[in-house]
Amino acid sequence: MERQPQDIAVAVSTVIFALRPHPTTGLSAPWIPVVRRITQPYRERWALPGGWVGTTESLEDAAARNLLETTALQPTYLEQLYAFGEVDRTPTGRVISIVYWALVRPEQAERTAEGDNVRWYPADDLPELAFDHNLIVEYALWRLRTKVEYSRIAHAFLGEEFTLTELRQVYEAVLRKPLDPANFRRQVESSGAVVPTETKVAGGRHRPPRLYRYDHSIQLVDNGPLGHDTAGGIRALD
Repeated sequence: MERQPQDIAVAVSTVIFALRPHPTTGLSAPWIPVVRRITQPYRERWALPGGWVGTTESLEDAAARNLLETTALQPTYLEQLYAFGEVDRTPTGRVISIVYWALVRPEQAERTAEGDNVRWYPADDLPELAFDHNLIVEYALWRLRTKVEYSRIAHAFLGEEFTLTELRQVYEAVLRKPLDPANFRRQVESSGAVVPTETKVAGGRHRPPRLYRYDHSIQLVDNGPLGHDTAGGIRALD
């Protein structure tokens, strides 16, 4: 059978994670911002930030540009997540979405002011989103929770220096479970991924905790044979 030409549009969307207190438990949890659609289909429905890919820009540049335009965010960590291309995923024609996931620190997340068209939700408690975006977030959460245990992406949620307690709290927020402080300290210190600084946190009634930093000679993640700056791969935006 002869193949018929078909117009296929390419878009990018991004799942942006930040850690914020959960409104019910008060515990730190992953949140994401969503934007209100102003056109059909799914007019007025919340959706992931994104847009079309320009003819002269890379996928990663398109993702970063759309994030900046819709949320004013420039993430610490941006990685390609998956390509979603089911034939019937949009009612207006064939659209393939290249989805990225991004991690931002709390002070960066504050740049995205909530309003009529932008809102933050706990990632595990979302309303019904447009298209297949609930499925996309579910997959992104799974990826975050499986990857945090074997890479140093937790760094993207922290400042340049941090205490081991702050690092453990990031792991607990992402994994949704408490971790034994002593075991966590031993595992982190034996990994060689973090190194102690000469600085300690001042104040408090107890012995001041030491600040640590990540060993910058170690990649944020294992980029594999594609390297660090390949379009569509992984980019750390420190």
